[in-house]
Amino acid sequence: AAKMAARAGGAAVTAARGRGGAPSFQRRGPPGGSRLAAIAGTRPAVRHGQLLLSTGLPSLDSVLGGGLAVGTLLLIEEDKYGVYSHLLFKYFLAEGVVCGHDLFVASAKELPTSILKELPAPLLDNCRNEVGEEAVTVKSEDDSMQIAWRYQNLPKMEASPSTSSRFGHYYDVSKKMSSELLQSVKCHSFFLPEEPSLQPAIKMHNMNCGYARLLQSIQKIIYQEGFDGSHPQKKQKNILRIGIQSLGSMLWDDDICCTENPENAHSITKFLYVLRGLLRKSLSACIITVPAHLIQNKAIMERVTNLSDVVVGLESFIGSERETNPLYKDYHGLIHIRQIPRLNCLICDVSDTKDLAFRLKRKQFTIE
Repeated sequence: AAKMAARAGGAAVTAARGRGGAPSFQRRGPPGGSRLAAIAGTRPAVRHGQLLLSTGLPSLDSVLGGGLAVGTLLLIEEDKYGVYSHLLFKYFLAEGVVCGHDLFVASAKELPTSILKELPAPLLDNCRNEVGEEAVTVKSEDDSMQIAWRYQNLPKMEASPSTSSRFGHYYDVSKKMSSELLQSVKCHSFFLPEEPSLQPAIKMHNMNCGYARLLQSIQKIIYQEGFDGSHPQKKQKNILRIGIQSLGSMLWDDDICCTENPENAHSITKFLYVLRGLLRKSLSACIITVPAHLIQNKAIMERVTNLSDVVVGLESFIGSERETNPLYKDYHGLIHIRQIPRLNCLICDVSDTKDLAFRLKRKQFTIE
């Protein structure tokens, strides 16, 4: 009787198990155990679980804690002549093209189509870039790292995965991106001089007409293209990369760069407040360049910084004493990390190194 009871119990346990020996009462999740949206060019953060995308510059991604979180705003304080900030702007857009993300380019100075034509070309995986050539050094057997004997005969993992599965890519600034690659993604443009004026009823209180038109255009694309999640079943989820060039300059009909007491002092801050609300509830990320060195009222710049998630300042050596200083002979400027967000945690990802410099090589822009 005891043997029959044991056999019956074993049969019941076997019947209760599904394929692969898993009990039938266990919940089966997606492969890999991740419940985040599987979107090309993104990955979940290790610390806070937020979905990250690359800025187009792997060295900047590592400084920011792995990348730029979806739904956040990256503010770039332009250098004096706007050379390197414009380069970071193009890196961000070029990464979106390679990953297949939709683009929204806004400018009041340069045609968005002209900006897209100047995007750097991505480096192929089978081509050795300058970073790899300088970082990889041939070590002798005596200097090689000693590891356990049982790991020596194991196959090595692929160091450079394919372009489609890799997070963050390298680009060659000496070459332009091909038109075929640009045509593979959907690009939206906003050029302020060519945009029609808003109706008086649509104008927002205490905000100039240029900012109001830009907000209306961004909101229209987010809702119509389904980046707010309103049409999750009709189309595959994708990321919208928003790039706004030289916000706050006189070309945007803003006077914060002209006088210490501007007429619409809260116009740009209200724009950023509404923009962050649109980013938070959509699958989008934004990069904005601001001529911070021209804003005379420092209180306005402090409010702009507080209304941004990530703030990075560029200090170029062009025309300064540091350009001829032997200490900085290998670099072209300094980079200052003003602000990093605290996402789903009490502390932010703070880098151990505070002294960061950048240099523009023949093909690549790097942060060291």
